[in-house]
Order: sequence, then structure tokens, then C-alpha cells
Amino acid sequence: MRPIRFPLIDRRFLLASLATLPLLSASYRFASAQTPSDPLPSWNEGATKASILNFVARVTTQGGPEFVPVDRRIATFDNDGTLWVEQPMYVQLAFVLDRVKAMAPTHPEWKTKQPFAAVLDGDLKALAASGEKGLVELVAVTHAGMTTVEFEKITSDWLASTRDHRFKRPYTELVYQPMLELLTYLRASGFKTFITSGGGIEFMRPWTERIYGIPPEQVVGSSIKTRFEMRDGTPVLFRLPQINFIDDKAGKPVGINEYIGRRPIAAFGNSDGDLEMLQWTTLGASGARFGLIVHHTDAEREYAYDRHSHFGELDVALDAAAVNKWTVVDMKKDWKRIFAFE
Repeated sequence: MRPIRFPLIDRRFLLASLATLPLLSASYRFASAQTPSDPLPSWNEGATKASILNFVARVTTQGGPEFVPVDRRIATFDNDGTLWVEQPMYVQLAFVLDRVKAMAPTHPEWKTKQPFAAVLDGDLKALAASGEKGLVELVAVTHAGMTTVEFEKITSDWLASTRDHRFKRPYTELVYQPMLELLTYLRASGFKTFITSGGGIEFMRPWTERIYGIPPEQVVGSSIKTRFEMRDGTPVLFRLPQINFIDDKAGKPVGINEYIGRRPIAAFGNSDGDLEMLQWTTLGASGARFGLIVHHTDAEREYAYDRHSHFGELDVALDAAAVNKWTVVDMKKDWKRIFAFE
């Protein structure tokens, strides 16, 4: 039987709504893997690795024609598919499906009410048919109506007990070792590294420093609205089922401008959702600029997908890479290993 596949899903609706998943276990091992002679040991020698080293050398050479002061060395990274896995579905969507099942005993009406019935029956075709409206309804139930502290506890417990179906490991271990090395190399070269993701800010901020070395104040993402309340003399933030900001596609440059306040000189992504961030970073600006796209080409060690993927579609941005001379990482060719546990 052929697997049922979701139609193309607009990450603006899915990821903007899926708002928090604090990843508590760490894969923060990239620093120990590096040596002074080779800051990118998990990258194979070749044009891709050379393009990174060359760019960093040009912008950090004091007195050189393309030297960039430290305060302007800003690098932005997408998260899903760029720093960790996004197949066979976004981690946040997996959380939604599991959360609906966990809540079902107190909602007997869901047995006959869509899209909840589709989730409970494992009917992905019916779930897909519910479209964006159905996904937003699922998110409203599973991600809102509670305080930020309560939601962090729920997601923390889920991550502690959940394993990826293919690799049988926590999602926090499915981060790309070559990209961890790249983050460390850039910071060692005076760069300030930011995450700019379609995922929720509250999803990422509790764990990005532990895993990526990126503190919460350097994370830009989508958000839902929250409301300040006093409960029995204690201040809380209550999560509302309303979208506040969508940090995906054209929203990424807006988020960068509002939250960072400086135009990046380097940007790293993997899908059409990162196109505008790459354009904003590299086009129409003076000085050295660098754009990189992670192309998933290794079905054996991870996944192979691009133009027709339901998650992380890479189509327009792949064509734009050739025109704009962005570096394209061929995962199968350019990476010696993908995960730290290999």
C-alpha cells in the first residue's frame, strides 16, 4: 500500500501556530570535535567547504578590502531542515498529533468531530483534507489555553519520552553535526549567530542555547499572542489561540529587521521558506555577502527531497541559488557525517 501523503502545507500557518517545544536534552558536542587546523572536520574537502572558509577569511582579515567589523558580523540560520531534521514531518506537527491523542479521553466528542476524528483514527488522508483550517483548529486546542509554564512542562515531558520513528532517538539528537561545527566556527571568527525560523519563538528559546550555543535573545521566530495575568498574586503569561507574528518567507526579513536591527552578511537555509531571507542578506547590499542552502540529497543517511516535498520544499530557492551564486550543500557529497552519533 502506498503511504498517504499530505498536500503541500504552507509553513506560515503550521509553524506560526505550533508555538513551543522546549528541547531539554543536549547534543551540544560540536566544540570538542573541532581542531585549530580544521574548524569543519565533518565537511568533505571541496568547493562547498572552501566557499565558507574563503568568505570568513575575507571578512575577518584586518586591513583587507572586504573586512567587516565584529559588530556587523551577523549570520542568520533557519532551523527546520537547516540545523535539524524536518522529515517525515515537522517535529511540531508530530507533537500536535500526539497531543490530540493524549487529550482525547477528556473529549469524547472528538470521536466524531473532524479534524480530531481523523487524528484519532490515523486517517491522514482525512486530516489532510481538513487543510489549513483544520491544522489551525488542532493547534488552538493543543498549544493555547494555558500558561507558558504549563505549556513548557507538557512539551518537555513529550520530548523526554518521544523518539523519532526512523532513527529511534530523541529529536534533540537529530541535529546536523556539520552545521554545529559551522556555528562554532563563525562565533570563533567574531560572528553573532541568530536563528530565524518559521517555528515558534517559545518553541525554540528554551533549548537553542543548550543545543546550538544560541541564547534565547538571538532567536527570531513565529509567535502566538500571550496575555499577562495575575493569579493568586503570581504573574503569568497566558497563551491565546491567536497568531501574533509569522516569521516565514517574506516575514523573515521583517523579523530580522524588527528583532535584530542589523542586516545579516550571511544567511543559511534549506527551503523556499528561506528565499526572502537569503535575498535580503545577499542582494542589493554593499560588502561581502554569503548565502548557503542545505540540499537534502542523502536518502541513506537522512532524507532526499526538494522540489515536490510536502515539508521543506526547495524549488524556487534552488533555482535562485544558481543565479545569485549562493553555495548549495550537497549533503551526500559534502558531509562526511550528518549526525554526531554516526
